[in-house]
Amino acid sequence: MKTTSTNNELSSTQPVARPTLSGHIQIARIDHWFKNVFVFPGVAAAMAIDSKHTLTGIVPHFILGMISICLVASSNYTINEMLDAPFDRLHPVKCNRPTPAGKVNIPLGYVQWIVLMLIGVGLGLMVNMPFAIAVFVLWVMGCIYNIPPVRSKDLPYVDVLSESVNNPLRMLAGWYITGTTLMVPASLLIAYWMIGCYFMAMKRYAEFRDIGDPARAAAYRKSFAFYTLERLLVSIMFYGSAAMLFLGAFIMRYKLELILSFPFIALVMAIYLALAFKADSAVQRPEGLYKEPTLMAAVVVCTLIMGLLLFSNIPIMHTIFNPTISTALAR
Repeated sequence: MKTTSTNNELSSTQPVARPTLSGHIQIARIDHWFKNVFVFPGVAAAMAIDSKHTLTGIVPHFILGMISICLVASSNYTINEMLDAPFDRLHPVKCNRPTPAGKVNIPLGYVQWIVLMLIGVGLGLMVNMPFAIAVFVLWVMGCIYNIPPVRSKDLPYVDVLSESVNNPLRMLAGWYITGTTLMVPASLLIAYWMIGCYFMAMKRYAEFRDIGDPARAAAYRKSFAFYTLERLLVSIMFYGSAAMLFLGAFIMRYKLELILSFPFIALVMAIYLALAFKADSAVQRPEGLYKEPTLMAAVVVCTLIMGLLLFSNIPIMHTIFNPTISTALAR
């Protein structure tokens, strides 16, 4: 009851605005399309493991696939913005978003949500069926995350896990863009999922800390009624450790050369964690992370090194990491 009255009070203080075309474009969050860079590792991994596919051969499907996944992502952003509007009014910054500010026609917004999905999945079918299934599941996860009665974003820990599953789904999309018929290694998908959870849990941490008032934080995001800074930090440690363990399992079985990239991956993770401790951190708004030069430099260097190692063959690595304990002694 208290939350409802607070919502009503804040709604009455919102400036009256009329729906605009600009408002509808904004809720599609085109500036968030950069998150679809998480498709690229799937493309690179598939091409490294299944070498019969060439970069020039997949370009048409890649362009079509990226348009498809961007439109499906915008469909998810649209429903997220509309269903979150009552809660966004409780946030010091998000209260200015188009929907809580009255710049979106709600019935038309629902039409926009469905149309973007249909066009996106339709384009996905032009790539291939596995890719279309991956992007459709991405849309379904957006529904599970945002729409009652499930609305997984309201459940502690499940909120991070369910939103971050978009990472392995994007990897799957990139994998299938190449047209490969090979299965994605499960260890790689889980590692990709856990690294997404690591980043998302830090976003939750920065949001919770900056709001500063547990009661207001819980009114804004229901999962914050359970979270504390300590619980969020422990979860960050879990996700980061799990990500590296599963990545290590993938590397030891499929691409040993990538061990050399571990220090650079760890550096990126450490810089990101340091950013989360800053007031009004860019971690809360991933679309603004490009303004963090140290992080961007580390990401670029790490990406280049991993890309180089993915397509390299370094025999001495196999000699160094060859098992030194005999099978008989290991039993």
